[in-house]
Amino acid sequence: MTKRNKIIYWISTLWLASGMLSTGILQLFRAKADGALAPPGVYGITHLGYPVYFLTILGVWKILGVIALLVPKFPLLKEWAYAGFFFAMSGAIFSHIALADPMKEIIPSLVLLGLTVISWYFRPADRKIISVNQYSHGQESGSPKTASGKHGNYAAVGV
Repeated sequence: MTKRNKIIYWISTLWLASGMLSTGILQLFRAKADGALAPPGVYGITHLGYPVYFLTILGVWKILGVIALLVPKFPLLKEWAYAGFFFAMSGAIFSHIALADPMKEIIPSLVLLGLTVISWYFRPADRKIISVNQYSHGQESGSPKTASGKHGNYAAVGV
């Protein structure tokens, strides 16, 4: 990984983490940001048509997602965190669009969605999931063989 890509990764990841952590804490404590639609406090979430308890769910998921992104190892957990951030932010964008909210209310979600995609794209190799099919590339035909030389699933599970 080039130095430039590492810098892009860490800047986008730290901005993403700080944005998700700060909004997650506000949502977890059900901040009463009167008149503010983005990030949604109690006023914003009810304006979008969601129940207030949804703030607690979003807050907990965002905080856990930030932890998953920043701790070493656990690439599958990181993929889930990226997916969760992507779905949460794209859902926020479409919720605001459905209510014809002004662009200034959509921009925070767009920024966090963009940071999610940039961080995911530039993540280092040790934070990626290795393809399960990497060993089957180049095989002409037949099922893949297991380490014991047997065919089928029995050898893979040790039976």
